[in-house]
Amino acid sequence: MNGPFQPRKGDALFFEEDRLFILDQRALPLEESYIEARTPHEVVRAISTLAVRGAMAIGIAAGYGVLLGAIEASRSKNEDILEGAQKAAEILKASRPTARNLFWAVERMEKRINECNGGSVREILDCLKQCADAIAADTIEQNMKLVEVGVGILPDECKALTHCNSGALASLRYGTALSILIEAHRRGKAVHVFVDETRPLLQGARLSAWELARSGVAHTVICDNAAAFFMERGEINVVITGADRIAANGDTANKIGTYGLAILARFHEIPFYIAAPSSTIDLSCPGGNDIPIEERSPEEVKKFQSIQVTPENTQARNPAFDVTASHLISGIITEKGIVFPPYKENLRQMFQVR
Repeated sequence: MNGPFQPRKGDALFFEEDRLFILDQRALPLEESYIEARTPHEVVRAISTLAVRGAMAIGIAAGYGVLLGAIEASRSKNEDILEGAQKAAEILKASRPTARNLFWAVERMEKRINECNGGSVREILDCLKQCADAIAADTIEQNMKLVEVGVGILPDECKALTHCNSGALASLRYGTALSILIEAHRRGKAVHVFVDETRPLLQGARLSAWELARSGVAHTVICDNAAAFFMERGEINVVITGADRIAANGDTANKIGTYGLAILARFHEIPFYIAAPSSTIDLSCPGGNDIPIEERSPEEVKKFQSIQVTPENTQARNPAFDVTASHLISGIITEKGIVFPPYKENLRQMFQVR
């Protein structure tokens, strides 16, 4: 992106005056409020509690979290500034395991830490700030291009189903799958979006519906287990979701429930697309079985919001993601174009670092 990155009012997160401001997604859609993170530990807490969520958004937050580690160390007489940044990088990488973008961002910051060695305190902080800003700017630019690619593949009368939240809240200014649908609406396509509620934390009902409503896009929230009903009736003609990590063979991790939708789409002969930038693609990961899957607290399943819905002693499991096998995916929409099968060859050809 040309020029330095500048935060602006309404961004889901922005860095200002040595603080990371995060739109608290736990409070949406009822309240729009920001939390302030002044230390890397506070960024970790925001990521792990889902105050900030979405693969690209947590990557951006992690980049600024490393910077906060350096700032915190610069105020201490007992800690080296670069050591503080590196410690921050380590705890941020441990915050959530599945999304590739978090590691993509922290690895960029770690490389810059090594490049900054030998500078003054001010030079090091400026150096790390420039890198964090570049991560944010690159994310915006990648997704702008991705949205442009994705709009072209949607039918003029688009009856789409999406899962979880893959809009600007999950990234910065431009999201992936949801932002493609919003942009298609802006360009005059007849778009109606079926929004899976996305249990257990309702990212679809709370967040995707909020973004669609703000953009004036016609939408209908449905229970997760209603997708097959609407597919069978012909009310859905495309399924499009985001992704948290794409393996080298095209297997894709996304919010739990995505795999089931892909199976349903294949049965009903409906195209199923993944939309994700190159920062989500992990060519070092051979396949879906190699993607680490986060399992969150069973309390999120046993409660609906704060209301207990199971007997107190009932056991629950809460995997946050599942893996959709590449043979179920019609195409992967990226900022460089749409990748079609065979994914192992075509992903490497398009994104191999030489």
